[in-house]
Amino acid sequence: MRRRFRLSRSTDFKRVRRIGKSYAHPLVVLVVDPNPEGGLRIGVSAGRTVGNAVLRNRAKRRLRAAIDGLLPTLKPGKDLIFLARSAISTASYIEIQAASKKLLERAGLLQQGKGSDDRP
Repeated sequence: MRRRFRLSRSTDFKRVRRIGKSYAHPLVVLVVDPNPEGGLRIGVSAGRTVGNAVLRNRAKRRLRAAIDGLLPTLKPGKDLIFLARSAISTASYIEIQAASKKLLERAGLLQQGKGSDDRP
């Protein structure tokens, strides 16, 4: 994920977690809050329930890679946090990407007709 799309400050993470609306999936939780500057920023986190440091870092890398493919289809103006759950360590890349896409659709953040794989 490119640096300009990253949500990195601790205060921003806390604001989004405290105020944002969350959407849950067995693999990932998505928390969404409007961005005061109007851009799109994304943060990825994995708690200790995912496993040790190696498993947490692997989960975050895989989640970032899955989200990276969806970046061109996302609407701007939001801060997003993806929280990895413990089941992500046994999930395949395809399952992680599908879970991320499903959460983004539920949150209404995907642009219609742009980069969509849905063909009639």
